Amino acid sequence: MSDEQVQTGPATQTRRALLAGAGALGAAVVLSACGGDDSDDSAGGDSAPSGGAAATGGTGDSGALASTADVPVGGGLILAAKGVVITQPEAGTFKGFDPICTHQGCPVSNVDGGTINCTCHMSKFSLTDGSVKSGPATTALAAKELKVDGDQITLA
Repeated sequence: MSDEQVQTGPATQTRRALLAGAGALGAAVVLSACGGDDSDDSAGGDSAPSGGAAATGGTGDSGALASTADVPVGGGLILAAKGVVITQPEAGTFKGFDPICTHQGCPVSNVDGGTINCTCHMSKFSLTDGSVKSGPATTALAAKELKVDGDQITLA
């Protein structure tokens, strides 16, 4: 059996498939842990001062991804269910990126320390343009066009 395979019962799966399943389970746990407490607007973006990932937007609007107040300056939000990472590299500048790491397809897991991070293999991406800050990824995260209307952020 190669290093890429582990025996999991009657069928053999690759380690990558197992990691993807574990990542999906972890995302589901994060989504369930973060849901349902959007009524307290006093926290706003301050609930994640280091730019930590949030799994849901703080808006109830059908087309809005998030409120500008939800995205900390120098940080961002990972909205996995909506397929986007929103960052605010400097005050008033919002950027959107695909939430899937370009190395081996793991979902990025947090926005911290000034980068978008994938903890599967420790790749780090720029908040400004999605470029690789440290690998093993060699390709930037794909940009997603955003539209800011007042305090609401939507996909363009």
